[in-house]
Amino acid sequence: MRADVLRIYKSVHTWTGIVSGMALFIAFYAGALTVFKEPLERWASPPAQQAAVPLERAQELILRTLQAEPAAARGFTLHLQDTENVPGRLSWTVRDGDGDDHDHRHVRHFAATLDAEGRAVAQPAAPSQLGDFIDVLHRVVGLPVDNDPNRWVMGVVSALYAVALVSGVIVLLPSLVKDFFALRLGRNLKRMWLDAHNVVGIVSLPFHVVMALTAVVFAFHDGIYALQDRLLHEGRLASAFQRPAASAGAAPRDLAAMRAPAELLAAVHAVAPGFEPTAMQYVQVTGPRAAVRVWGQDESAVAPRARGGFVVVDPYSARVVNHDSLPGHQSAPNQVISSFFALHMASFAGDPVKWMYFGLGLAGAWLFYSGNLLWIESRRKRGAEPPRRTRWMAAATIGVCLGSVCGLSATIAAAKWLPGLVDDVGAGHRWLYYAVFFAALGWAFVRGSARASVHLLRAAVVLTAAIPASSLVGVLAPGLGPWAPASGAALAVDLTATAGAALLAWMAHATARRVHHGPAPSVWAAPAVCADATPAFGGRER
Repeated sequence: MRADVLRIYKSVHTWTGIVSGMALFIAFYAGALTVFKEPLERWASPPAQQAAVPLERAQELILRTLQAEPAAARGFTLHLQDTENVPGRLSWTVRDGDGDDHDHRHVRHFAATLDAEGRAVAQPAAPSQLGDFIDVLHRVVGLPVDNDPNRWVMGVVSALYAVALVSGVIVLLPSLVKDFFALRLGRNLKRMWLDAHNVVGIVSLPFHVVMALTAVVFAFHDGIYALQDRLLHEGRLASAFQRPAASAGAAPRDLAAMRAPAELLAAVHAVAPGFEPTAMQYVQVTGPRAAVRVWGQDESAVAPRARGGFVVVDPYSARVVNHDSLPGHQSAPNQVISSFFALHMASFAGDPVKWMYFGLGLAGAWLFYSGNLLWIESRRKRGAEPPRRTRWMAAATIGVCLGSVCGLSATIAAAKWLPGLVDDVGAGHRWLYYAVFFAALGWAFVRGSARASVHLLRAAVVLTAAIPASSLVGVLAPGLGPWAPASGAALAVDLTATAGAALLAWMAHATARRVHHGPAPSVWAAPAVCADATPAFGGRER
């Protein structure tokens, strides 16, 4: 390939990566945590204060709750598993206002139980919102609200990301074999970082291609469906997914005729013996289109959603109505669509794949971080003061990337303290994250990228170590507010955070050495360093 063509592709790769890199760092770092959204929510949820209603009394709970709370008939969920993050055996939500369906800030939660006399008792519930908050950061690249405009921003960033992938592969093609198998360790750390950047990028290329393409589709899928509806379905696309309506004037359904949950689960088991139900979502049970979505997992098949798949059952006849979203029983077109969701959300093959995605997500975040740092280092010239735009880019990279790490660690560590300090825990998570994030960003510009990189990495160590420390306080002094881990999943969060704090401590130590032994005219050296010291990445100038 001609050298001038390669230069064009290298320029495209560089600038698309620079423009989208910092937003993608947040998306990938938060996305790696979102893979274990349920363990995080279990860690952030206190142990249940009262025993759940036995499943044998689930039908009684449903009927008595609907008598006492008719509004719940629009939609409620019967939880089949007892975990820390489940507010009660039966729960439902009420949305205030006409906000975006993806925005959960204005949703109120309720749960119902049975008292000693068998009466239904409904009360407000406050499930952990930690997992949802991190998921929002992941889905809208660090923006605070999951709405259409922010998803469109994410779509544009993902499109730039796809361009950066293609152009990066083209640039690397002429020397792919030589560069792929060459990780040159030594004093020239800039060369080593570039080699590592190339190796990580090539090894994880299929993962990144899937992430880029599916993220673009997720961002613009509403518009795609609207266009498809207008051009292909003449405005009748929504009706294709609805059950036939009852005749006019039909009487409301008799709730007493509704089948017990055990019968519905037996019908599902007959269709899919390997499917493990986790929840039953009842929809419009008093109307003509009453349905129950039985959600669950089947690790031997591809699930269409992060929480698994579902099968639709008629609650009055116990007949399976639809299994288009049932893992292992989907049609070919639905299987293709589900595969995109599954590949993005790691909803297949169980925990080994989740851990692999966790590692790939962190590696992806490092890829964007290292890409920006390599570009900044390439702007440095021997003996010359870095230009202002280079110093600003270095400060922005340090502030955004390390600020998001600090902010996420802070809001996770605070999850066990916020319920006793604020009324709105979800707002508390948002305020804390963005306060830490913008404080870190401001510190990077005030102190400069060199000093701030060390300070913020050390802050990230402290804040990440505060996660297991909160659980330790729950063990040693439970009266202060936090609680001890109540399950293996919650304990795994503490162990992972401990390992993360140790890794960040190593990075802080290595960064401090680089800062205090770098050349004076560099964005990665403290101003007091002598001009004849070693280069910023530790290697010999070439």
